[in-house]
Amino acid sequence: MKICFKKSGLKFTVLAFLFTFLYASGQTNLDRQLDTYQFPKIKSGITMPVTIPLAGISNMINASVKDLIYEDDSYTDNENDQFKVKVWKTRPIRLVGGTSNNILIEVPLKIWAEKGIGTLGIYTYQNTTFETVMSFNMNLQFRNNWTLGTKTQPNGFRWVVKPVLDYGRIKIPITSLVEKSLREQQEKFCETIDKQVAGQLNFQQYVMMAWNAFSQPFNISEEYNTWLKISPVSITTTPLKFYANQINTNIGVTVYSETFTGEKPQSTSLIKTVPDFNSAPSLSDRFLLQTTANIPYASATEIARNLFLNKEYDIRGSSVKVRNIQVYNSEDRVMIEAETEGYIKGKVFISGIPVYDPGKHKIILTGTKFNLRTSNILQKTATLLFKGQIIKTIENEYGIPTLDMETNARKSIEQSFNTEYYKGIKMSGKVITLQPGIILLSPSGLTAVIDISASLQLTINGI
Repeated sequence: MKICFKKSGLKFTVLAFLFTFLYASGQTNLDRQLDTYQFPKIKSGITMPVTIPLAGISNMINASVKDLIYEDDSYTDNENDQFKVKVWKTRPIRLVGGTSNNILIEVPLKIWAEKGIGTLGIYTYQNTTFETVMSFNMNLQFRNNWTLGTKTQPNGFRWVVKPVLDYGRIKIPITSLVEKSLREQQEKFCETIDKQVAGQLNFQQYVMMAWNAFSQPFNISEEYNTWLKISPVSITTTPLKFYANQINTNIGVTVYSETFTGEKPQSTSLIKTVPDFNSAPSLSDRFLLQTTANIPYASATEIARNLFLNKEYDIRGSSVKVRNIQVYNSEDRVMIEAETEGYIKGKVFISGIPVYDPGKHKIILTGTKFNLRTSNILQKTATLLFKGQIIKTIENEYGIPTLDMETNARKSIEQSFNTEYYKGIKMSGKVITLQPGIILLSPSGLTAVIDISASLQLTINGI
């Protein structure tokens, strides 16, 4: 999932969170089986890969450091050292990821210095300009209270040309004088960097914003009055990994997803403080949930009519013709009632348990039972032959296609994933797997409970 936190020019990229809506078709009347079905409370995890660009930290530090870093404009201070110096930042401060969970910082400087030589108050002054690169080493620690702790230390200088004052025949190196001032500034600079990072790189408000965004249950099907409730439970992170231009980690959120039908479930209480996170070497990256889709018996009947209506079965040289057919439920089974004429005239009742066949992408009937009501049955053998033929046809050919429903559901879910539901909070995501599971029956149709596995992304822009 990507989550981007933006503040003071710093952009955090995070992967991660949760949401969904589903396409469904059919009647609005839910039956006792669906009303009493207890959707499971599914525990799953959301993994949000987090990227902290070093360029963002660099921009933050550069914004807090003035171009003129240091100035000593007095000849008589520092025990009358007859020395003046100005130090400027010549280019943006540069950050590079180190090899030991650290960041190397380089500050390019231009230095102007003027030194007087003489005695008894009579001095000759000479000035020079030169450049150096001041280096620092920053160690980072991601504290479990969502703050980044840093410890920045001086790492010396790299002189492009060492400072020398040229008085003609006399050349006086002033490296020691300049370095003394720079070392003092380095210590102050370390404090400035640590203070800026501590103040700006604080994830708490963003984590709380994301957590509370899901306090309200979401209506995932107005047609069937179905609700999805997502409850974050805990958070886990992996250790920081340092690269040349970024720092990576993974944030995992353990959640419970629950599906409800009927009345809107109670909202989750808002949190006012962010829970501390745990650490783990690796995280699960799948979000699991369930929702529903309905198929009315009218659609099931139409499929049966296309397959059986006016079809003739040969029974010992005579024919049995199906003249009418309808599908409904009876005692928690799907019932196919067919009216026949010809050699066997009467009504045939074939019932079965609906199950999803992933190979056919159909809801089919298993455990079929046969019953015939007729007044002109001539031979018991003929009945058995007809029973064998029609049951074989039903088991091999009859089924409610679900591929279009699955395709539309996938499109609808991903469309809902890629939506901004709150100002400054935008989701994006992809369905990994989507498959009907248990099939429930109502007086008006079949309800498929759909199991979904997804990856989600959440983008949060700092307000």
